[in-house]
Amino acid sequence: MTDKHLSTQFDAELSGISTRVLEMGGLVEAQVAQAVEALSAFSADLANTVLKTEERVNQMEVEIDRDLSTIIARRQPTARDLRLLIAVSKTIANLERVGDEAARIARTVQRLINAGVSSRLRLPMSDLSYEAELATTQLRKALDAFARLDVDRALEVLKTDDQIDKEFDGLMRKLITYMMEDPRTISSSIDLVFVAKAIERVGDHAKNLAEVIIYVVKGTDVRHNTPDAVENMVR
Repeated sequence: MTDKHLSTQFDAELSGISTRVLEMGGLVEAQVAQAVEALSAFSADLANTVLKTEERVNQMEVEIDRDLSTIIARRQPTARDLRLLIAVSKTIANLERVGDEAARIARTVQRLINAGVSSRLRLPMSDLSYEAELATTQLRKALDAFARLDVDRALEVLKTDDQIDKEFDGLMRKLITYMMEDPRTISSSIDLVFVAKAIERVGDHAKNLAEVIIYVVKGTDVRHNTPDAVENMVR
């Protein structure tokens, strides 16, 4: 078998795995959106859908991880190809954790419904929806950067990460105000604190994905640096 044929097979295997990673990313992005919609609508059915999808996401992580191990053992890739495989492993781990956060929100919805909390209770649902939109947009950008191995797109994710943090801080202040003004909201507001934190972590995982993409393309570990510092490192 010629080296060219081996290389073609390897490229096909990498392409196949990348496609499955993007499929997994699409699933977890939908999970987050459905979890927030379940909260907004107080929908037990949507919450159950999110939890069922979680099982599929977990299975995809196991399957892709297994195939990565097989490729590394059989092909013994070097340099950028090895970086890409390592990056894929880190990517699916972050995506699985995004799914965990969506499942956490879904379980909160179930708990609120079971506790008899009214959907009419004064709570900052629009703020939570906005935070979730920011987080899913970040995730979508990171997945797009992964598909294209686009450093500029990855840098966009890093530069806009603080928007989610600011929204989270604003939500915390609003929830504290609600609890002080109306003691009836204390229990549900505490649940929403954990929801807001789960959404904020989705943004963190999108940031992690962006850092992984830069590592693949540039071979530079940019973790624990400011966006400006990262840009200087890769330019």
